[in-house]
Amino acid sequence: MLDWDDLRFFLAIARLRSLSAAARELRVTQSTVGRRLASLESGLGARLLHRTPEGYVPTLAGEAIMGQAERVEAELLAVERTVGGRDAQLEGVVRVTAVETLASHVLVRCAVALQIGSPEVALELVADVRHLSLAMREADIAVRLAPFEGHDLVVRRIGSLAYGLYASPAYLERHGEPDFGAGCAGHRLVASLDGAEAPQLAAWVAEIAPRATVALRTDSPGAQLRAALCGAGIACLARLRGDAFGTQLRRLDAPQVQSAAVGIWLAVHKDNRRTPRIRLVLDAVAAAFRDRADELDPPGRRGSGGPSSGACRG
Repeated sequence: MLDWDDLRFFLAIARLRSLSAAARELRVTQSTVGRRLASLESGLGARLLHRTPEGYVPTLAGEAIMGQAERVEAELLAVERTVGGRDAQLEGVVRVTAVETLASHVLVRCAVALQIGSPEVALELVADVRHLSLAMREADIAVRLAPFEGHDLVVRRIGSLAYGLYASPAYLERHGEPDFGAGCAGHRLVASLDGAEAPQLAAWVAEIAPRATVALRTDSPGAQLRAALCGAGIACLARLRGDAFGTQLRRLDAPQVQSAAVGIWLAVHKDNRRTPRIRLVLDAVAAAFRDRADELDPPGRRGSGGPSSGACRG
């Protein structure tokens, strides 16, 4: 008889393509992941995953059962959500996922306030550009800088985050003031990797600095900030990061718009929104962003040339 847990381990390896990544996702040791896969393959009498230089990939047998395994997973998670949604205890763990800028600058303080007021509720904060699935219970609550998709989610916009272009005085001394009318020719950019935190901003930067050379790409906003401080180039940073460095960084005056803003979106699975501990954290997160609205998107931000945030739904 098949063990659902074995199927769960198979799916994690197939999706993440490595034993170590699956182990981190499932919060077990790598040896446990390997053992559970071996148990499933032995029970079925077939090899399900093949190890390649690029990672684990499904065999023909693995591909054949992938869809069925995912349907079993979805049904079992629906059962868990139904039961969890009726949990009346204001205690337990709530996992929140958000991009690093929002996690470090807003949600950490929110977690501290929650611990003071409701110590029986523990917060797990996952700062990651990956979109963890609320439907698959990878997280209970998500905060993102782009609208969510999915009819099973309850979504609302809880604010906006302003960005600007920054450079260090040392960089500007070497390269001169950027000429946005000339597309910033002769200048260097510290860019986000695949628009990591807010993909909408890549088009904005490309429009106002099309002739600049990309000196560095990174998926870390902290690394972008440090690179700009070191004089590596012009970086598009959240203003709550860049403005905090005073004379060490200068926000540049781009034509027509000094800064752009993107929406901040909060989401929860519809089956979980009334679970008391999740409801408590949802309200606390929304209040935290509301209380810091002026810091996240300073009043008087000039222009409307920034990327669109879309409409609220849910």
